Amino acid sequence: MKKRKQKTPQVTLRCPYCGRTARLRPASYVYGDDTLDAESFLYVCDGYPDSCGAYVGAHKKSLLPKGTLADSELRHKRILAHRALDALWKQGYMTRHSAYIWLQNRLCLREKDMHIGKFSDYYCDQTIRECEEFIKWHREGRKGGKCA
Repeated sequence: MKKRKQKTPQVTLRCPYCGRTARLRPASYVYGDDTLDAESFLYVCDGYPDSCGAYVGAHKKSLLPKGTLADSELRHKRILAHRALDALWKQGYMTRHSAYIWLQNRLCLREKDMHIGKFSDYYCDQTIRECEEFIKWHREGRKGGKCA
């Protein structure tokens, strides 16, 4: 049986920073020789790198965007938010799945919106704050009656 060639998805992304179209490109377009995975792709704003630095990763199999386009500042915030959330399950406070459910409830988000790759600056800040407060509350012996 012949393997079907995977079709590139017809996804149109507009950059929230400059309004230009973002195109699917190999990760090497942004990372050059520092690309960790030669088979990875990004949606990159047409203004990159001259006037806009926004891009977002693409899923390997489907090539759909992993989230929304982000500039360097928002990408950094998303990394910090991931680290804060990962600390909850890596330090044994809850399972990874439970951590995501807990955060979803703390931020009053729908399940489909509970993806850090879609988070704004505000939700990244809230994620970091909530996770840090949870860990602090646990370390201090759960005093103060805070609902977790």
